[in-house]
Amino acid sequence: MAEGILRRVSGWAPGTFLGGLAPAVADELLGLCARRRYDPGRVLLREGVTGSHIVVLESGFVKVTTAVEGFETLLGIRVPGELLGEIGSLTGSPRNATVTTCGTVLAAVVTKASFEEFLRRHPEASNLVMAMIARQLMWANRRRSDFAAFPARTRLARLLTEIAEVCGRPRQDGTIEIAVPLSQPELAAMIAIARATVQKAVQELRSHKLIGTAYRRIVILDPVGLTRVAEGRA
Repeated sequence: MAEGILRRVSGWAPGTFLGGLAPAVADELLGLCARRRYDPGRVLLREGVTGSHIVVLESGFVKVTTAVEGFETLLGIRVPGELLGEIGSLTGSPRNATVTTCGTVLAAVVTKASFEEFLRRHPEASNLVMAMIARQLMWANRRRSDFAAFPARTRLARLLTEIAEVCGRPRQDGTIEIAVPLSQPELAAMIAIARATVQKAVQELRSHKLIGTAYRRIVILDPVGLTRVAEGRA
């Protein structure tokens, strides 16, 4: 996993929708879209609202959240190359989550009709949509299995290493800055622990000089050491 944290990939990230398409096919899809720039903190999709468009994330990161008993709960982070809002658009159901930009975002917006026609022309793209949804379910299931199998410190380390793989910025000193602002309540929601518990886990990782923190900012100081904790070896 340490190698995964340090890996940088050119082009669309492997495992994303655009990353799974042939370059010409990805360009064809983007050619159907209206390109837009969004400022930090902008809501792209809102939970409970019915929409007919799909967003293709071209650059920047977004947070996916849902309201649980009146509190915002972080479900995940989406990276360039991924689709947003495809389930609600294709099924005609209300959006099941809110998507908010983390920093400046460039996105491509395509109508449901154009996207469905694109999928008919490229059956392999339909398979990628299903695979993407399956990966998101697997990610959620992994969080639930982590809850049963690992203590809070290990679960937090596992989450941070996974986030760093997709949105970590390596620095010259060998540390990795997580490009998305994350609060302790958001981390607690993602690994299903109390805020006080995540605070204790953060302090423990910080005391061992595995991570450094500031307001909504996390730097992985020792990627290899954090990976050992994530794998239950420390």
